[in-house]
Amino acid sequence: MGILQIAIVIGIIMLLVKPVGTYLYHVFSNEPNRTDQVFGWAERIIYALIGLRNRAGMTWKKYALSFLITNIVLTAVSYLILRFQNGLPWNPNEIGNMEQTLTLNTVISFMTNTNLQHYSGESALTYFSQMVVITMMMFTSAATGFSVAIAFIRGLTKKGTTIGNFFEDFVKAHTRIFIPLAFIVTLVLVALKVPQTLDPTLAITTLEGAAQSIAIGPVAALESIKHLGTNGGGFFGVNSAHPFENPSPLTNVIEILSMWMLPAALPYTYGLFAKNRKQGWVVFSAMMALFLVFVSIAYTAELRGNPAINAIGIDASQGSMEGKEVRFGIPQSALFTTVTAAATTGTVNNMHDTLTPLGGLVPMAEMMLNSVFGGKGVGLINMLMYAILGVFIAGLMVGRTPEFLGRKIEPREMKLVAIAILSHAFIILVPTAAAFMSELGKAAITNPGFHGISQVLYEYTSSAANNGSGFEGLGDNTPFWNITTGIVMLLGRYISMIAMLAVAGSLVRKQWVPETVGTFRTDNVLFWGILIGSVVIIGALTFLPAVVLGPIAEHLTLR
Repeated sequence: MGILQIAIVIGIIMLLVKPVGTYLYHVFSNEPNRTDQVFGWAERIIYALIGLRNRAGMTWKKYALSFLITNIVLTAVSYLILRFQNGLPWNPNEIGNMEQTLTLNTVISFMTNTNLQHYSGESALTYFSQMVVITMMMFTSAATGFSVAIAFIRGLTKKGTTIGNFFEDFVKAHTRIFIPLAFIVTLVLVALKVPQTLDPTLAITTLEGAAQSIAIGPVAALESIKHLGTNGGGFFGVNSAHPFENPSPLTNVIEILSMWMLPAALPYTYGLFAKNRKQGWVVFSAMMALFLVFVSIAYTAELRGNPAINAIGIDASQGSMEGKEVRFGIPQSALFTTVTAAATTGTVNNMHDTLTPLGGLVPMAEMMLNSVFGGKGVGLINMLMYAILGVFIAGLMVGRTPEFLGRKIEPREMKLVAIAILSHAFIILVPTAAAFMSELGKAAITNPGFHGISQVLYEYTSSAANNGSGFEGLGDNTPFWNITTGIVMLLGRYISMIAMLAVAGSLVRKQWVPETVGTFRTDNVLFWGILIGSVVIIGALTFLPAVVLGPIAEHLTLR
């Protein structure tokens, strides 16, 4: 039954890929279509309000500058709101202002689509902050990532000199994708008993006569965009393990589909842009192959349970249920864990710190690879980066100048790809080592030994991959962790995005090279194998030594 539950959800995603991918293509192709009739009127009003009269295409530098400035302005406004939230409206619970370093970490976290939370939402944020800062940035950060991904696709597939207009893409991502979908999912969640209210915290008396406070709020609205935008930050501290955020197995499946649907459909959209659907299916199938391996490991590891507990005779027939909700069980917990890391969402319906060592290795490894579907556009960009690398290696092996989608791959592009690949490993491993060398870093570790290594490694991996989930045993709400993870989140978000935009800007200006007998095909099984091999080999070379010291060593000692 557990395997059947997982298979049904995967089957639904497979059915959604083509229609959703086609819709995304119509949204961003800038070709006249029916979506213009539905959403065009609202977009024209927005364009007039922001002064966007000329929606001409941009160079990669102008595109990058546009999204950076937009993000900076939104971050500054959000910082001020959190610092002075106590004096702003919709604060029925009289929550105070947020501490400086925690505020800095929070605004960076949500603007970079990471949503790493060093605070507990129901006790640290007012309703105004939850809606105007957190929910707002969940929309805008997702729209930013989506826009950059589409610009990168245009650079690979289009002939011309520009990669589109950021502000047009940014607006369309809101009006045609995230706002309509979030509205629908919010209504569904409300119908399934997820709270949506501005009433203050409930004060009740239990049957035993004890006083109890129950936090509520505008949960459903945040919950919908949290998953659709692959954001992950929860209204409550325990995220989607909380019964108000995720009350039933049905809502659990809806949240899985919400965070997985758009990243899974993007490869098909890429195939439509490339005028070669096989290209999109090759990328999608490579991602899905890696995903199936990871979900199999997670499910099997949790089902077998903890060998140390099994050895003392405790009934472990249900597997390792520590840190999991009974209403979900192991199948939906393992699937949720794998999807939230694959889509770099970061939302959790169980506590990753209590996973078995191999179960905890799954989300960590997915974030290290950062190309198994990925968040809003990040996974596709990274997988296409590996595709370019695979083409380059294959070209060197046969002594031919590598080509990808009719453009020659030359040293400039490979240098930028190398920067993106190496920077990801650098901003994970260097801060991890620094944390172990510092008393400020080591003081946060609550479980010394191999698991403590996993806690620190997971925190920086999650920050660099813009995921936001954590091994929550780590005491991370300190100035040291707030500042260091904030820096890692910034670098993890913007280095790779800018580098890949530069690649797109370089390729879009190149002359089209006609396909010949000697052209290396990138839409067949051979290239599928090269693509997976490139991801796995580079991931193993960069991260395997660190992983061996953490979850693998812990797994071996438990046995």
